[in-house]
Amino acid sequence: MKILKIVFFASILFIQSCTKDAATTTTTTDGSNSNTTSTTVPDVYKKIYGASSITSDGTTITIKTNGLPDHKSPYYASTNALYESFTGTTFAGSVFQKNPNSIAEKAYIFKIPINPKAASSLTATALGAMGVSLNGVPFYNQYAGPNQPLTGEIVSFDKYWGHPTPSSAYHYHVEPLYLTTVKATKSSLMGFLLDGFPVYGPEENGATVDNSKLDKYHGHTSTTTDYPNGIYHYHITSTDPYINGSGYYGTPGTVSQ
Repeated sequence: MKILKIVFFASILFIQSCTKDAATTTTTTDGSNSNTTSTTVPDVYKKIYGASSITSDGTTITIKTNGLPDHKSPYYASTNALYESFTGTTFAGSVFQKNPNSIAEKAYIFKIPINPKAASSLTATALGAMGVSLNGVPFYNQYAGPNQPLTGEIVSFDKYWGHPTPSSAYHYHVEPLYLTTVKATKSSLMGFLLDGFPVYGPEENGATVDNSKLDKYHGHTSTTTDYPNGIYHYHITSTDPYINGSGYYGTPGTVSQ
């Protein structure tokens, strides 16, 4: 009888252990991307369909992406299925002029706070990735270089308004047109900046958002479909600073590649 009791309780412990482990992670497949997401990750972050991995430790969301756009571009190698020649006009009616760079795979690791809060002091955005969009492509700020406006670079934005750096890092400085017109809408969530606050498209409640409706960080607080109780969020606009203004509203996390 004692042996049977021991076997019974051991079986219960084994089942509980297996149940706990099974609840820790789940793997899903979305199109060509195999995404691993922790069950502790809020659903809103799972909208980043371009991520290869999204996990959480309860304090920080870790998002891994390869930075490759899932849309066509003349910056892909001509042998790539997503290569497409492009001529004509791009952002702000500029006549497209291809830069000499090309797209290459990266290994981004974005770490952002899961519960973002307003910072007590300003942190300026740096050149390079300042956030991540839904398709895993990084957001960059409004500068082409240290305090250099984008004026000279806009002509090199492809049909979906992105381009690569000399180190082959594709990115968006302005509205990610593929996301706002193909994958989602102009009022949809577009991604997150490093401080954990969400980025939305150039429309809200059926109206275009302009800079006059936003604060110096290029955002405001209101309810959204993803945050019905309201949250501070950034908006993309058609004029400088496009995505972010004087710096992060919150305290930024980190990005590496």
